[in-house]
Amino acid sequence: MDLADLRKSYERAELDEASAGSDPLALFQRWLGEALTDQLPEPNAMTLATVGPDLRPSTRIVLVKDADARGIVWYTNYESRKGEELAGNPFAALQFHWVAHERVVRIEGRVEKVSDAESDAYYDSRPLDSRIGAWASPQSRVIDGRGELVAGAAKYAARFLLKPPRPPFWGGYRLVPDSWQFWQGRKSRLHDRLRYRRDAAAPSGWKTERLAP
Repeated sequence: MDLADLRKSYERAELDEASAGSDPLALFQRWLGEALTDQLPEPNAMTLATVGPDLRPSTRIVLVKDADARGIVWYTNYESRKGEELAGNPFAALQFHWVAHERVVRIEGRVEKVSDAESDAYYDSRPLDSRIGAWASPQSRVIDGRGELVAGAAKYAARFLLKPPRPPFWGGYRLVPDSWQFWQGRKSRLHDRLRYRRDAAAPSGWKTERLAP
């Protein structure tokens, strides 16, 4: 089939200002909760976009591990490409796409590292293999082959046994939103699209705007 011939009519739900409310975090948590309840695949997977010093954007999929009034949190290797890009340009964009619910959420803002205590607590909650893997993978670096990863995992497993400490180059980031967008697919490509922007003059601290799809 020609890709140009692919079509889908979005008719599952709608999004209006009254039902959306004035708090973007509450709406996000509602949509995420519905994705979890309906057991959508990888409901906490999000695309993370960063920009390096060469001004070329890059994206990858990461998993959100916390979302509250402080922001959206994920964990990774600080020495990875995304870590290096965030060190030079601490702004990023996130996107969730819940295909079965015909929904997209886009979030933009400044990124900061979470506290060492938060990173330690999350690292300690991970399965042992994942904790060892954080030591074994020089993320984003060129390696000779998979054998290098396997050998690294064996080395650190023997070194740390059942209690690997959190690597100093691994931890969490928090994106502090200054803009949210919520997209709900609608029939005839007349989708619902609401944007929340920080506005100190608004009662909720957020100004809600409807955007053309």
